Amino acid sequence: MPSKILLVDDEESICNMIKLHFQTEGYLVYTAFDSDEAVKALSNMPDLILLDINMPEVDGLEFCKKIRNYIDCPIIFLTSRMTEQDKIVGLQAGGDDYITKPFSLAELTARVEAHLRRESRVRHSDIRMCGELFIDYAGRCVYCNEQVVPFSKKEFDIIEFLSINAGQVFDREKIYERIWGYDAEGSSDILKEHIRRIRLKLAQATDKNYIETVWGCGYKWVN
Repeated sequence: MPSKILLVDDEESICNMIKLHFQTEGYLVYTAFDSDEAVKALSNMPDLILLDINMPEVDGLEFCKKIRNYIDCPIIFLTSRMTEQDKIVGLQAGGDDYITKPFSLAELTARVEAHLRRESRVRHSDIRMCGELFIDYAGRCVYCNEQVVPFSKKEFDIIEFLSINAGQVFDREKIYERIWGYDAEGSSDILKEHIRRIRLKLAQATDKNYIETVWGCGYKWVN
């Protein structure tokens, strides 16, 4: 499977040039032109992020700080800033490397390949970002704005199942069988109460309803 790169830069011409180059090199490239688009693109679980520092609203440094506790992949800053202090600030924000504009595609490619070769961090596929939420499947934790949202074991099981299968609709019986098991004694009606509790806890942390009721069909997770 090809390595996945997330390229975040508000200059469309640069994005297109870099994307085409790395696609030609056999990489799978996702692009984002601002931090909001970048947050959504993180659900693709990139192996490496190329991040422009000078972006509107939320700049690359702030975006890096926001995601670094949850995203383990290498982050290379693309920057026109050249002072030593700027480079130090970028590395302190959570970046792994930087390359100064203008740069050659050959040098950028060499840096990307070097970081992917050295990548020895724990795989980040156990992390998913859904809007304001960070779901840590391995740690069985949900975070919103860097605060833990507490869920019971069954509640997290439901969140895990629905979020991994985001966009798919599951009826109550299917979810009940998946979470409680095929031989469980009881009724799928209990699922409705668990969904209510999950929604209540999420509502206290964020204004988005991540579990949507599809009337007559069941529930689905909405990123």
